Amino acid sequence: MINFLLYIATVLIWGSTWYAIVFQIGVVDPGVSLAYRYAIAAALAFAWCYVCKKSLRFDWRAHRYFMLLGLFLFGLNYLSAYHAQIYISSALNAIGFSAMVWMNIINARLFFGTAIAVRTYVGASLGMLGILTIFWPSVQELSFSDTVFLGASLSVLGALIASFGNMVSQSAQRRKLPVMQANAWGMLYGALLNFGLAILQGKTFNFDPTAAYVGSLLFLAIFGSVVAFGCYLTLLGRVGLERAGYASVMVPVVALCLSALLEGLRLEPNILAGMALAIGGNLLILAYGGRAR
Repeated sequence: MINFLLYIATVLIWGSTWYAIVFQIGVVDPGVSLAYRYAIAAALAFAWCYVCKKSLRFDWRAHRYFMLLGLFLFGLNYLSAYHAQIYISSALNAIGFSAMVWMNIINARLFFGTAIAVRTYVGASLGMLGILTIFWPSVQELSFSDTVFLGASLSVLGALIASFGNMVSQSAQRRKLPVMQANAWGMLYGALLNFGLAILQGKTFNFDPTAAYVGSLLFLAIFGSVVAFGCYLTLLGRVGLERAGYASVMVPVVALCLSALLEGLRLEPNILAGMALAIGGNLLILAYGGRAR
């Protein structure tokens, strides 16, 4: 039951962040927005640890993991995803990032020698097929150009970097490093990385005071970062990389459901068929998947 709640919280929150990210692109440079986001998220995570009397003192070996989390999970992966959204639609970005479900399976095998059940491969295939089915009209209308290729490459690169971050978190949890404290330090390192990159690139540290920008920034920092990553990485430690990674497939499905409820999106046959495939793969991986080694 705990795993189910962690999973539901992760996909519901990240499914809603698709809309929030759109409001982050425009006036403020994406890298600068990410720096703001993770500076706020780190401050909140440290405050939570302080209030709950969680120790924040770790040796240098632990901080190596925290730095890698900042690099892969709270830095370069989102930087790639944010910049990808400049060149391609959110639909194509969703397809690229959902590839993380396969990347987690492959990397878990390479890095940890995890034995993967056949049903996991089948479930992952169904999930990717479902995402492609959902967004097939957008793919058909795609005019392949240099900018589209760049955006798609950035999206897949972001998914690969995020998968490496999953490997780091799995390794850290095997060494009994607590998730919330690791996230607090990782988000701090991620914020410093994004600030540093923005300074090196000569970016302007401006701010958009509109309600849309500020509201989306706070939502992404509080729920999209502190809460969702806390749930997801805890789930990852409990059920394994290959099963937790299926969240990347369900996130765009949840985003479409929210769009249908809130924006009147018509659920065309391809959307319904894709959702059925994605949910079927989800059941194979999560409901009946074997315990991770």
